[in-house]
Amino acid sequence: MISIQSEDFDSGVEYAALRDSGAGTGAIATFTGLVRDNGDTQDVSGLFLEHYPGMTEQVIAGLIEEASRRWDVRKARVIHRVGRLLLQEQIVFVGVCSAHRGDAFAACEFIMDALKTSAPFWKKELSEAGEHWVEQKASDVARGEAWDTGERQL
Repeated sequence: MISIQSEDFDSGVEYAALRDSGAGTGAIATFTGLVRDNGDTQDVSGLFLEHYPGMTEQVIAGLIEEASRRWDVRKARVIHRVGRLLLQEQIVFVGVCSAHRGDAFAACEFIMDALKTSAPFWKKELSEAGEHWVEQKASDVARGEAWDTGERQL
């Protein structure tokens, strides 16, 4: 279940949908990312996010499939917002349910880490000083590569 949207989402509703995944589900892990006031620049007032329609959903579906090969994923949900977002607005939701907490935590974190480096999103920071396109961070790349090399496992 993947949604790329400009509208906000209700994480409680999303959690409830994951909880309804069957009697074999014993754990749900979620992550919600918010717009914060600093990043590459200080005094960020908001973000503008763009994506590659069609390709973005395909890449995210692949990430969920990969997580399902590595861990017991009963159900996964990814929502990523695009467009103009203000401080403290929700950007992204990743939710994973599994029989066990370890698989749910690992799959959720893997999907989020991979979103940062694999999905075709572009982010511009907005501030009084102007606009600034955000470059991919070396720390995000390192986290993603650690999953591939087996250095990062929960």
